Amino acid sequence: MSHGIPRYSSKERNKESHQQELRKIETYRELDQLVRGKIAEHEYTLETLQKISELLGRNPEYYTVWNYRRQVLRHEFSRALSNDSEESAADQITAWIKKDLQFLIPLLRSFPKCYWIWNYRLWLLDEARRLLPLPVVRRLWEEELALLHLTSKETGKASRTQEEFEYAKKMIGANLSNFSAWHYRTKLIQRLLNEQSATDDERRKMLDDELELIHRALCDPYDQSLWFYHQNLMCTFVPTLCEQTMAPNLSNPERLDYLRREIDKIQDMLDGAEDCKYIYQALIDCTLLAAKVEGSMSSGDQKKILGWLSELKQLDPLRRGRWLDFERSLCS
Repeated sequence: MSHGIPRYSSKERNKESHQQELRKIETYRELDQLVRGKIAEHEYTLETLQKISELLGRNPEYYTVWNYRRQVLRHEFSRALSNDSEESAADQITAWIKKDLQFLIPLLRSFPKCYWIWNYRLWLLDEARRLLPLPVVRRLWEEELALLHLTSKETGKASRTQEEFEYAKKMIGANLSNFSAWHYRTKLIQRLLNEQSATDDERRKMLDDELELIHRALCDPYDQSLWFYHQNLMCTFVPTLCEQTMAPNLSNPERLDYLRREIDKIQDMLDGAEDCKYIYQALIDCTLLAAKVEGSMSSGDQKKILGWLSELKQLDPLRRGRWLDFERSLCS
């Protein structure tokens, strides 16, 4: 004891800190269970909304809870539309949307790079456009533009695209099945390259890095989210789309070289994953694209595609008619 203040050893302090952390975790879990229970029972009340706000304040990355919040607000919107006059309903919905937009501001200041907050804010504005009179919608969007202008003054004019790009990479690292993060990445790449006035060599480097990234991720070839991103990368080699891609100035021989190497890599994935339909679909798509770049299809490639289609008919019986139609068109 010193000056009336008890002294604690570092070991005691660490133990107390650990206990505090455990209590926080337990409180968070209880709040999470409470919210889940209320949503499961369709208790779309002000109390539920408040508990959702508490949960999001602690963890804004919890995207499921943002969906819960949408459910509560949709319930309130529907109730306003069914119980009140058109004018009164519009007033109530406007009040709800404005209140929720305001709720997001402290979160955005604390977590400016959290994708889910921005996504939810855009959803609110889209709901306004869907449900409210045009003059009201215009005012809301004007206020939003004013807020964004203010934010740009606060943060400076330097682009934050690189930060957003790294954040999307972090989200993918945390969950490879995060389709939204993969999709967001496709948008950011083009913006980033354009802002940096990237050279053809730099663009090719970006393409190579993205192909390497998706190949590492596809150690789990059964994840459809990954194949969507792979498909997006393959659009780089479509001659008619070249101007919209990250590497617009590749020559056709270069595109063909990329595609042939890609087909080899995808074929290697079949070893141990012969029952994965996504692999066969990717092989077919890449082979057809290579034929399009080359100007013709060899009999060998056609035979391979027919073999992959045969596997797809077995693995994907719900789309058997589609594969049969495609098979007939290929043979004709």
